[in-house]
Amino acid sequence: MFYNLVYKFLGTDYSFLNVLKYVTFRSICAFLIAFCLVLLIGNKFIFFLRSHQRNGQPIRDDGPRTHLDTKKGIPTMGGMLIIFAVILGTLLLGDLTNTWLWLCLGIFIGFGLIGAVDDYRKVSKNDYHGMPGKTKFLLQSLVAMVCCFISIKLCNFPGNTGIFIPVFKEFCIDLGYFFIIWAMFVTVGSSNAVNLTDGLDGLAMGPVIISSICLAIIAYLTGNTIFAEYLHMQYVPGMSEVCVFLSALVGASLGFMWFNAPPAKVFMGDTGSIAIGGVLGFISVISKHEFIYALIGGVFVLETISVIIQVLYYKATGKRVFLMAPIHHHFEKKGWSEATVVFRFWIISMVLGIIGLALLKVR
Repeated sequence: MFYNLVYKFLGTDYSFLNVLKYVTFRSICAFLIAFCLVLLIGNKFIFFLRSHQRNGQPIRDDGPRTHLDTKKGIPTMGGMLIIFAVILGTLLLGDLTNTWLWLCLGIFIGFGLIGAVDDYRKVSKNDYHGMPGKTKFLLQSLVAMVCCFISIKLCNFPGNTGIFIPVFKEFCIDLGYFFIIWAMFVTVGSSNAVNLTDGLDGLAMGPVIISSICLAIIAYLTGNTIFAEYLHMQYVPGMSEVCVFLSALVGASLGFMWFNAPPAKVFMGDTGSIAIGGVLGFISVISKHEFIYALIGGVFVLETISVIIQVLYYKATGKRVFLMAPIHHHFEKKGWSEATVVFRFWIISMVLGIIGLALLKVR
């Protein structure tokens, strides 16, 4: 909004405004705005949530016993704070003529609303089950389908319906309209994967921040003709502008961690985890780096696979592979402290992020 309002002055006597032409500068500003906004209104927002959530987020009765003592009464739906800060930072510093930016906001807000309804059901009924899984999945799929269909219709460029395989130069599998199904799978899958990871104070936020930074770098490179050609990446016109959104997400997430650090004052709930996971998956699709994202977000993948293995093995044998799924609870059951699990998962996420970025050069 601010960028578009002052755009007509760029290149005139107001030469100091020319710095706004650079997406890198606007990304830094979006980061700072989102970060400062969360810090400024965080305490008041938490107080608001506490006053409207008598019992806080319902805790699983089959989970680690320590959670019933340490996490009882903590308010949820803190993801609304993240969503608000990201939207404001993006609208102020982003180029609002960019279709990718609006699609990211559409996924982010749409999935956030689904998560908010889920959280509200949990809080109002004091039941951790919330919205039925099938209903949630159908709503997520619908939002993803609409945004993915719009993306291939309005953002028409060579390879827009193709899947690009890492390491191989210009190797592309064109799916045509079946690409929508693939995009839905990645978007919804990522959304639920981040949701599963969000089980300990700060556990999901670390990998979210690392994944967002890596995807911002990828978005900048794929949106730049020179870098895209040099690295043999698919050039995606206008993709660099997504850096503004991702930078705002990093800023809002860091600000939220100020209040979510152990012991947490607030949980982001499904409102935040479903929205963040969905938009990260969607960005990986439109930037043509879904497989790299699967590596960078390996912690999310690991958490999801652990649940799938646990469920399938239990149905087949009546026994469990892990002491509890998702896998972060397994390590808690084995005696790891919550802080140990969180920090070690962060370390794994950092290493995977570095490997993922390194693979960009390996073609």
